[in-house]
Amino acid sequence: MAHIQLKSISKSFGALEVIKGIDLEIRKGEFMVFVGPSGCGKSTLLRLISGLEQISSGALLFDGEQVNNLVPSKRGIAMVFQSYALYPHMTVYENMAFGMKLANTTKADMQARVRSAAQLLQIEHLLERLPKQLSGGQRQRVAIGRAIVRDPRVFLFDEPLSNLDAALRVQTRLEIAKLHHDMKEVTMVYVTHDQVEAMTLADRICVLRDGLVEQVGTPTELYERPKSLFVAGFIGSPKMNFLTDHFAAEFDCTTLGIRPEHIEVTDVENAVWQGTIIHTEDLGSDHFLFVDIGASEPFVVRQNGKLLGGIGDQLRLRPMAGLLHRFGADGRPVNGVGKENKSCVQQTQTIGDALGFSDKPF
Repeated sequence: MAHIQLKSISKSFGALEVIKGIDLEIRKGEFMVFVGPSGCGKSTLLRLISGLEQISSGALLFDGEQVNNLVPSKRGIAMVFQSYALYPHMTVYENMAFGMKLANTTKADMQARVRSAAQLLQIEHLLERLPKQLSGGQRQRVAIGRAIVRDPRVFLFDEPLSNLDAALRVQTRLEIAKLHHDMKEVTMVYVTHDQVEAMTLADRICVLRDGLVEQVGTPTELYERPKSLFVAGFIGSPKMNFLTDHFAAEFDCTTLGIRPEHIEVTDVENAVWQGTIIHTEDLGSDHFLFVDIGASEPFVVRQNGKLLGGIGDQLRLRPMAGLLHRFGADGRPVNGVGKENKSCVQQTQTIGDALGFSDKPF
């Protein structure tokens, strides 16, 4: 495994600066996920770590040793690409063994390592097939197996699931999670634009925006304590509700955020918000209500179990205690967020009293 440090890393393509001075530490044996919108620099950052792109400025260290000018083959990395990158004329076995063959690995060692990786990925029965005879999920497992046999210090994944359909994405995601569990000695860095992948796979997530780090933390930290309006809106599905104008002003902030699952439907006559259901989505175990409360966007309410209300019905809503997020004009939290934001709770209580709650909701 490798301890990776990025110190003031920058990358420019001509006059265009894509990576703008990133400082980041990736711990030994950690599963780090880079996530962010298209064009934020996450794939470029991965290619800088791999050596496929040259660093413009800054230092990249593996276990304290600077590797800026070290060729990819000398860094102890293995990379899994979005496009699989398999040789079409070679069998699965030959594809997996090709790198070891170039390194003059003995035939016995080559066979043992390929068989071991194939067993781990459950592709032993595919070793004599050609890539064209495999499904997309099977091809991706072969690409992962080819990386495993190299016995790398660092695994790099560049959006490996984006070419798969929904069912295969879930299956392959589970296999990658199991791979991380089974290979505790390998540091893994994974790039995706899908925040669900990031939340389910990562030990820690690095959220990137416009070539800069917005926030680094565990999935729970990013979900419960976002440090910017951007992170709050990017992490979570469906995304956090945002209210501005007088809705936010009542809570002494520029933007008020609350997640769909943190909103209660109440029968109190004067609730904090009220509006009309304009759309519903039935996902079986969950239901989403899209409510027009007079804001710029529909207010999304997540409910478990039975659907309460239909299109055209009036709903009275209130936030759960301590789960409001307040942001200032700079997009940063105001006086803390989440469960520790006592001022938000007190403000909600005050508004509830002013509106005439017959029983205090908090």
